[in-house]
Amino acid sequence: QVQLVESGGGLVQAGASLRLSCAASGRTFSDYFMGWFRQAPGKEREFVAAISWSGDAAYYADSAKGRFTISRDNAKNTGYLQMSSLKPEDTAIYYCAATLVIRLHRETGAGEYESWGQGTQVTVSS
Repeated sequence: QVQLVESGGGLVQAGASLRLSCAASGRTFSDYFMGWFRQAPGKEREFVAAISWSGDAAYYADSAKGRFTISRDNAKNTGYLQMSSLKPEDTAIYYCAATLVIRLHRETGAGEYESWGQGTQVTVSS
């Protein structure tokens, strides 16, 4: 499995921007379909965004559309989640995840991903 390490989280005010990074190691990053999930206290882990192996297709949760952008740089073995216009309800631990194979239309399912990072905390104050 590929190893994933997230970074870039922090405490920001509402309306601010953050860019999360997900550094991959151990395997060829371009072999992996990648996603971002988040989990707020007392809530289930939820899908945020996903990106295809080459980066030519991206998928977003409704809550992320228009505000978040997922991308990847396979040459740098790194994935990104650019977040703008942050809201207090975006407060959560953000996880990146990766899988070699993704079933059609299953990119939003956490169970589809076999590799996970340790998460990075994002806190948005009002």
